Amino acid sequence: MLKVGSYILGALLLFAVVFALLPVSSPRTQTGATLEGVSLTLYPASDPDAFWKFEADQVVNDPLSGETHLSALKDGGRWVPEQSTNGQPTGKTVLDAGLTADDLTIDRQDDMVTDSATIMLVKECAKVKLTGNDQQPVRVEQNVGFSAPLAELDSPAITGKVLDMKMTFGFEILESSDKSNFGWDMNATEQCVNGQRVPV
Repeated sequence: MLKVGSYILGALLLFAVVFALLPVSSPRTQTGATLEGVSLTLYPASDPDAFWKFEADQVVNDPLSGETHLSALKDGGRWVPEQSTNGQPTGKTVLDAGLTADDLTIDRQDDMVTDSATIMLVKECAKVKLTGNDQQPVRVEQNVGFSAPLAELDSPAITGKVLDMKMTFGFEILESSDKSNFGWDMNATEQCVNGQRVPV
């Protein structure tokens, strides 16, 4: 009986050693596709009149999370229908807002998240530098605008720093902290004409 028990114990020990040497699978299985050197066009469902174009070194899509991650973003922008001086559509599209960021994540609602970004609002000749933090990243919400804990504004009309800012694509500040420091430049030497800064 002792000999049989020794054989069983030895067999269990051998099984344990073999099991320990088996390759361990990753707890999270890699899904989706990775593309390199990509031109991507995004048509947001919640902003049907606009679309976004991106150029990125790498695009990774995860169908399980519904997220698309763009790395080494080279160029990005929001395009909208062009309107004539009397407000009628011309049938063309124009760049409404340029977006520069190192990387970007697009979620399943087509909203975008990143650590930091710079948005150029063409009609207002406004450069808006956005900086996020660990608790609150920079967010771009379709058909709404963008938000960040810190925004630095540089335009012919308004300059300064805005804390806890939320802004529309039309350069309207929806939310801001009362600790912000920004205002109209009454002595501006430039004005915005057709998306270009020109002397007053």
